[in-house]
Amino acid sequence: MPIAAKPLLIAHRGASGERPEHTLAAYDLAIDQGADFIEPDLVMTKDDVFVARHENDITDTTDVAAHPEFAARKATKTIDGQAHTGWFTEDFTLAELKTLRAKERLPQLRPGNARYDGQFEVPTLAEVIALAKRRSAATGRTIGIYPETKHPSYFAAIGHPMEARLVAELRAAGWDSAAAPVFIQSFEVNNLKRLSTMTKVRLVQLVASASGPPDGAAPSYAAMLTPEGLRAIAAYAAGLGPEKSLVVTAQGQVTPLVTNAHAAGLVVHPWTFRAENYFLPTDLRTGSDPRAAGQLDAEIARYLAAGVDGFFTDFPYIGNRAREAFVPAAGDE
Repeated sequence: MPIAAKPLLIAHRGASGERPEHTLAAYDLAIDQGADFIEPDLVMTKDDVFVARHENDITDTTDVAAHPEFAARKATKTIDGQAHTGWFTEDFTLAELKTLRAKERLPQLRPGNARYDGQFEVPTLAEVIALAKRRSAATGRTIGIYPETKHPSYFAAIGHPMEARLVAELRAAGWDSAAAPVFIQSFEVNNLKRLSTMTKVRLVQLVASASGPPDGAAPSYAAMLTPEGLRAIAAYAAGLGPEKSLVVTAQGQVTPLVTNAHAAGLVVHPWTFRAENYFLPTDLRTGSDPRAAGQLDAEIARYLAAGVDGFFTDFPYIGNRAREAFVPAAGDE
């Protein structure tokens, strides 16, 4: 039985299927479409301000390459063991980043989103919080935020540790309890363990279907997903954010993960549900165009039937529709 009475609808980077991700426009649209939480991925500026970008490498998500005044900032860096060449948030002040404009990260799959290129700024965490609070007051619904700390070990190593600043910013917003409309998520482990000693807001351990935490705190994500491993996660986190194939396989088979996580006291919020055929299992695709919309409602229904407590989607209106239409099987309520 799900721990949450109604599965949470988490807008993955906002309504990123319809607007460039991590923009106030994407978050605002997601709220219009029924999202309970909006998700900013957090990276840091040179002057230690949190901004919302998928990565600290902003080459593919802003127009920075078109700014000749920043040409000399292009660099190659090793982040979590991978070499990246581009422009990085930690080399820009917030004022400099505010001169850039967002662009669609997946223009081949989402050409409609590319129509909005150049229109929106890179938002700060403070602006995302303000939006959530403003829209909560206007709608009468509690709109939460679900920030992800991106590459916290890397940022700490270059002199920009995240934890204390994030806790302080959330506390300034009045959010420092398990009842606050906040989840903090990370693919790293020690980042969350440190946060667990600093704040009472709920924490979520992200896990992928391959590899392991970038901070090397466990040999693999698979090792963390045994019943014993899940109990260890529950010692510092309230939830698990698994890659969706860890809950229901591409062949439609339900794994024991939700049952085992619930037994450990963890809520389960899988990621990421996207409407394009490219991202859907083969039996739920419509036609052969990878950009065409397939049967996302049906995919989400599979996970609701598996007992998840929430889910991340780029298309909150479809997620809301699927959630409202879902009827639990007898005995599941």
